[in-house]
Amino acid sequence: MPENDQPMWPSSDEDRSSSGARKTTPMSLPSPPESGAGDAGVPKVTGSEAPKGSWFAPNVPPEPVPGLNAPEEEPPPPPTPAKQDLADRLGSREPKPPQPAEEGTQYIRVEQPKPAESTQYIQVERAEEATRQETPIVPVERGVWPGEQRDRAEEPQQSETQPWREELQQWRQEQQRREEQLKRLDAQRRDEAHQMLDDAQRQRLEEPQPWAQRIEVHDNRPAEDRRPPLPPEPPRGVVPSASAGSLARPQRIEPDGQRFDAEATVGIERPTQFPGVFQQQPQPRTEPPRTEPPAEPPRQEPPSPAPAAEEPPKKRRKGKLIALVVVVLLVLAGGGVAAAMPKVSNRLGLPWAPNAPKGDSPEPAAATRQLPGPNAAGQAPSADGVKSALAAAAGNGALGQLTGSVVDPVTGSVLWDRGSATPVTPASTTKVLTSAAALLSLDHNLRLSTTIVQGADPGTVVLVGGGDTTLTNLPLGTDSPLYPGAAHVDDLVAQVKKAAPGVKKVQVDLSLFKGPTTAPGWEAGDAPSTYATQMAPVMADGGRLSPKDNNSQRTANAGSALAASIASKLGASPGGQATAAKEAKVLAEVKSAPLTELVSDLMELSDDVLAEAVARQVALANGEEASYAGGAKATIKVLKDHGFDVSGLELSDGSGISSLNRIPAKLLTQVLAAAAAPEGKNPGTAKLRPVLAGLPVAGGSGTLADERFDKPNSQAGRGWVRAKTGTLTGVNTLAGLVLDQDGRVLVFAFMSNGSDTDAGRDALDVLATSLRKCGCS
Repeated sequence: MPENDQPMWPSSDEDRSSSGARKTTPMSLPSPPESGAGDAGVPKVTGSEAPKGSWFAPNVPPEPVPGLNAPEEEPPPPPTPAKQDLADRLGSREPKPPQPAEEGTQYIRVEQPKPAESTQYIQVERAEEATRQETPIVPVERGVWPGEQRDRAEEPQQSETQPWREELQQWRQEQQRREEQLKRLDAQRRDEAHQMLDDAQRQRLEEPQPWAQRIEVHDNRPAEDRRPPLPPEPPRGVVPSASAGSLARPQRIEPDGQRFDAEATVGIERPTQFPGVFQQQPQPRTEPPRTEPPAEPPRQEPPSPAPAAEEPPKKRRKGKLIALVVVVLLVLAGGGVAAAMPKVSNRLGLPWAPNAPKGDSPEPAAATRQLPGPNAAGQAPSADGVKSALAAAAGNGALGQLTGSVVDPVTGSVLWDRGSATPVTPASTTKVLTSAAALLSLDHNLRLSTTIVQGADPGTVVLVGGGDTTLTNLPLGTDSPLYPGAAHVDDLVAQVKKAAPGVKKVQVDLSLFKGPTTAPGWEAGDAPSTYATQMAPVMADGGRLSPKDNNSQRTANAGSALAASIASKLGASPGGQATAAKEAKVLAEVKSAPLTELVSDLMELSDDVLAEAVARQVALANGEEASYAGGAKATIKVLKDHGFDVSGLELSDGSGISSLNRIPAKLLTQVLAAAAAPEGKNPGTAKLRPVLAGLPVAGGSGTLADERFDKPNSQAGRGWVRAKTGTLTGVNTLAGLVLDQDGRVLVFAFMSNGSDTDAGRDALDVLATSLRKCGCS
């Protein structure tokens, strides 16, 4: 088997596959035999002196051939063949099928150079000039070993008869130019790739391959005498065609004159013990050849040191162990430094902490969690003391028209009075009277019910409003921050899905509330707004678009909006308003928080919608219709029935939005004094106590949490003053209670009309703070 799987030209007619001879044997060529007119071809030319193992075995003695082995005059040289392209001259095109031999005699002209020469030139002439097929003169180079190579300078020049050498030289120069260009491009790409790859990838690229299918053969012949380099080897298992490539392919000449391309030897496994010689992997050859020169094999570069990632496992484990030890030492050092800091050592209770106990810990003592109440047995406040304390603050011009009253709830005596019997616009302090009427006339455990009942048509349900405006759209499990303990809309939906699946239509019954949806004295922008909306006996989150924001914009027609929301959750369509039958089957029901919590919510948040809903419950409990007018009428009636002076009291709503409301300051102090009185002194005290629980705390909760009692002359009242606020355009009111310096409770009501909002509020805060600073005995 040859040492190279590249196609090779036969160096002689000797079969060297089995013999180890390295010398070449000249091929014996016969002379043309005498043949008839119809015989064509090449006679048997093997001589008896042919060595054993040659292509032809000796059969007959050589016949004398004129001009070859017998003296005869040489025939005239053949005409110069027509110029063909380099591929035709070198035999790179596909071999043409053999033509039938024409009549005549073929002559083979053999020029035998000196024995030292290793190139034979063969030319075949046909008898018929008309059908002559010119055949290029093909050089056949025999393998000559270096020890037997002779001087090539003695070879005769064939410049006139061999123009293919010039074209071959040009082709070689072009190939060399392209190879140099490809080398530059490959070097540029390699540099760019080496910059982008990390150390590990660069190591893998620079690792020497174990072997490659390339043989480096050093040829010392002159460049013009060398063969052009062979094309790249095709993929393993693919035999290239004879026409592939631009160089002449080796051919085999049969005795009958036919020529066949020699088969290339490919796909031979290369030995692995010669890594220095084989440096290039096999490359497929594309048909037809590309215009670009073939890629230059990668340069052999010395291997670079292996990156740290390729270190032996033991070395990596050692590095990890060192890193772990360093981390542990750093953590211990940091912990020691932190433990030495006083704050850290005190918090951890370390022995060296500055506040560490110097002795044994004392025995635990019993503690009682009881807040001291007002001092009802102390010295009672006097009218002169209160008058003296309020003199400066009450003279502030920012208060406009000021009316008010201060009362001692223990004794019921009036300590300060300024036009307290004059009815003025109360704004949101109206809610004090609404809450008091509800607590006095309704069960404190009353819960407002919301139901969904079966409708008149199959697949139809009706949402029936029971007056609860605190339903929340927040998901189950999430309590409303505005209305603690409120019922969930999702609870209603879940019950309906279980009781009556496949609901197609949801209607709403709003018939509980009567009359107009807004009260007399309301402005056009009051409903909907950030504090009110049109009243309905059912709505979610008081009509707010955001369930967690007290100042959120309210939606118009909140009852119908809630019905549409429930229909969406049930996969049904809203069916408008309808009146549910009294005996209709109840499919779902939820209840609000108790009345006492509703009162606390409306007082703390100054919730106008909830106050109107509670006023309607007062109306229903006292035989009035559930409307603005019915609620106002029922409130006045309840207060009067419980002994309160309602002289000059005028109400148009239960929230205080209406500018038509009129309340004297002394009525407010009477109600609050009854709520704050000692147990058993007033029969209504026990019922009115929840009013005090809902009063906002100065600087702490509700409407007194932000921008109130924050001035230097009012900050002393923070946490001590509890009062209900009231604000309308030109109206500022404050009614509540405060604990003075002697621990006595003082009830007050200050009402300012004709004042600016900010200045009037600040002036009222100073008045209440003056009572807190008072030692009024």
